[in-house]
Amino acid sequence: MASDQLPSSTAEATAPDPWPGLVADPERLIDAPALAAAMDSAAAEAIAAGDRCAIRPAVVPLLRDALAEARAAIAAAIAGAPREAHRAIHDYAWMSGTIVRLVLDLGVRRMHVLPNPTSSEHIAAVAVGGFGRAEMAPFSDIDLLFLTPYKQTPWGESLIESVLYVLWDLRLKVGHSTRSIDDCLRLAKQDVSIRTSLLESRYLWGNQALAEALDSRLWSELFDSTGPQFVELKLEERNARHDRQGSSRYLLEPNVKEGKGGLRDLQTLYWIGKYLYHAGSTEDLVRVGVFTSEEYASLAAAEAFLWTTRVHLHLLNGRPVEQLTFDAQVDIAGMLGYRDDSAQRGVEQFMHDYFRHAKHVGDLTRIFLAALEARHVKSKPTFGEKLRTVFTFGRDPTGRGFTLKNGRLDMLDERAFETDPVNILRLFEESLAADIPIHPDALRRVAANLDLIDDGVRNDREANRIFLDLLLGHQNPERGLRLMNEVGVLGAFIPEFGRIVALMQFNMYHYYTVDEHTIRTISTLSTIERKELTGDLPIVSEIMARGVDRRVLYVALLLHDIGKGSGRDHSTVGAEVAETLCPRLGLEPQETELVVWLVQNHLLMSDVAQKRDLADPRTARDFARQVKSPTRLKFLTVLTVCDIRGVGPGVWNNWKAMLLRTLYNETIDVLTGGTQAPSRPEREAAAKAALGEALSDWSQSELEDECARHYAPYWLGFDTRTHAIFARLGRGLKDDSPEMEIELDANRDATQVCFAMADHPGIFARLAGALALAGANVVDARTYTTTDGVATAAFWIQDASGKPYEEARMARLRASVQGTMAGQIKAREALRDKDKIKKRERDFQVPTRISFDNSGSDIYTIIEVETRDRPGLLYDLARTLTANGISISSAIIATFGEQAVDAFYVKDLFGLKLYTESKRSQLEQRLRAAIAAAVPEPDRATR
Repeated sequence: MASDQLPSSTAEATAPDPWPGLVADPERLIDAPALAAAMDSAAAEAIAAGDRCAIRPAVVPLLRDALAEARAAIAAAIAGAPREAHRAIHDYAWMSGTIVRLVLDLGVRRMHVLPNPTSSEHIAAVAVGGFGRAEMAPFSDIDLLFLTPYKQTPWGESLIESVLYVLWDLRLKVGHSTRSIDDCLRLAKQDVSIRTSLLESRYLWGNQALAEALDSRLWSELFDSTGPQFVELKLEERNARHDRQGSSRYLLEPNVKEGKGGLRDLQTLYWIGKYLYHAGSTEDLVRVGVFTSEEYASLAAAEAFLWTTRVHLHLLNGRPVEQLTFDAQVDIAGMLGYRDDSAQRGVEQFMHDYFRHAKHVGDLTRIFLAALEARHVKSKPTFGEKLRTVFTFGRDPTGRGFTLKNGRLDMLDERAFETDPVNILRLFEESLAADIPIHPDALRRVAANLDLIDDGVRNDREANRIFLDLLLGHQNPERGLRLMNEVGVLGAFIPEFGRIVALMQFNMYHYYTVDEHTIRTISTLSTIERKELTGDLPIVSEIMARGVDRRVLYVALLLHDIGKGSGRDHSTVGAEVAETLCPRLGLEPQETELVVWLVQNHLLMSDVAQKRDLADPRTARDFARQVKSPTRLKFLTVLTVCDIRGVGPGVWNNWKAMLLRTLYNETIDVLTGGTQAPSRPEREAAAKAALGEALSDWSQSELEDECARHYAPYWLGFDTRTHAIFARLGRGLKDDSPEMEIELDANRDATQVCFAMADHPGIFARLAGALALAGANVVDARTYTTTDGVATAAFWIQDASGKPYEEARMARLRASVQGTMAGQIKAREALRDKDKIKKRERDFQVPTRISFDNSGSDIYTIIEVETRDRPGLLYDLARTLTANGISISSAIIATFGEQAVDAFYVKDLFGLKLYTESKRSQLEQRLRAAIAAAVPEPDRATR
């Protein structure tokens, strides 16, 4: 082969000086000359034996051993300096490049020798994408472009095929293409992804003149003339990617590579910078004036942190995993030296840093786009949009110290913040009042002057008036609050809020950081107030429509979780903050008192609704005693709905809506003197009359017999539809065979399963076990016994995603119930394999708490068990209660991520409450033993 076709050496292309990688001398990773000689010798032996096909199996073990040693050396370097793992991306790129060059050398020297190549048989290997940027995570793809002058030749095809087979034998994931320069230009014009990968092309091997020609033509014929188009395409691509990943940089299991605020966002800045300004590195963005040196330092820190996280994530999983799952968060936090303290777990500190860096990526993106707009390479608002903004102002912005810059709001005087720091808040006020976005240059100056927001500004009456106006006005305060939070104004003006910015709660229930959740709850309230959720939320919509003190509600939502991360009960801490902050914001004493009460008790209604039997009249009476007034109840109901809806997608459903609606209606009747609430006998009589109407085809005597069979709690515990189901099931009951009916309860987003059978101890537990075996999650259950000894049990079940149990799985459910009740299936044995803790959930700390309440019900003891959720938990608890002579009337099951709270309404065998302390203590010990015995330790070998 001609000399111009050969690489100059088997080493990687000239590396920057000093070497940016983690391994001090990268050439010690792979002794390229020695490995090349060994490969050449092995190939020569195969050729001498007359079997050129034996070359590949002869050299692959040599390469595999070298690759393994190099990987081990890099991993050892990372283990020795875990917070410097970001530097190892260059070592992985050097290692991959060296292997590729060695294989290509072998290909032309031994596998496909071509002494006199024609001009069409010249070829170059070019690294593209991240490989071209010389940045690779441990298991990143190797992206290769095989560049040819013209159409591919048979010799070139054979060479490339042989090289790829060797790389695949090494189990390397290779993305490759073979194209001419003309092909590259044509495809790059059509596809922005191809254009981006070619933007990062780097000569690796072969005919260097080809690679240089490609680079030259790309710039002269494409890149230099299509800057604005490329910017728009990359931003569209970024927005679509964000939509796919959840449109928030505060998701609790973020995608480090593709998520909002992740590495891909930073790389997008670099790609645009290189495309527009020929920036060779991110540092060059300072040279061209896009970033200040301080902003670049923030960029470099974010990039290093994200790359460090991604490198550890790959090594931890042994494959290219990009999702930072809960279990990985714990392991990586430990690797990086984060340790638990009295206020936060180490993993929460790690994720706080992660989200802080993700926020900085957003800040830098905003600054970068401002620079692009100022330099006319990004679309600006149209002339019509500019006119609209001026008319929206209704006044000359320059008369109030503001100006329009490219259709966006800015301060007329660049020193306005220093002259009067309250102008920082005025800027946001004007933006929302006029519905004009703030110019990123102004936001940049805001971020640079946050230190001006001191106690003087915080206690300034005008500043607090403006802030309250931002919180309460302008249709939806979400946009203003979110921007103020991202720039840092919210945390500066309310330092207690600054503590929860990017604060992560390490559990599976919450989807977002605390600050993101708070802003979403406020957005929900605004949506209700605009009457956009009237159909879904009739009660709270009516409360808001009739008029309430909006200041109380909005401030209470802003502060309801502000005490998190303090190491103390967050409701108590939040109430203390509210007591000080509300007067500062200008709230009246009675408003402050109500906000303090709401923050202190913001979990009360949710807990009662989801953890207590709402069919028990005592529940509403006790709740009313805590709430004390209809006003408090209305405010608490609105706050509770907003809080739950702000937790994350899918958390709010008809089941929770029904529970809250029922509790509200029952309690408002109690608080208004009971004039609207019928007495218990009246409710029982009404239930029997309603059943008569539902069973219009039954004779009067049949109806009387049915009504006489049930005790009072039965009539209060079920609705008419369920009463009718049990009446029909009772008609068909024979021997000991259970009768069963399954149907959708759309009002509760659940599937209702009703059983009727001869009563005997343990029925509830066996039914719970059968449902667990069928993969059903029980969310509510209650059972009553008739005067003639028939058990009537109803379970409301959902699937793992909180949806009604699927119709397609009903046959499995019936078979599970029938087999369990007939004794053919032993539920505990069958559930054993299902009880293993999933790897993703293993590090959640859920202490077991068991309490006994004899005052929450007139006739039952309430046993509340809080522990880690798992399949079969309800069965194990119910079985233990039954074995200890406890009769279960109902069970209320609430699940909050990995935590389950099961409340049982029970009596002893004599129909009495559990009054004896020794008996309660013994029962608690046995319940704890049942929980512990059924849950094996997670397999730590999987770590």
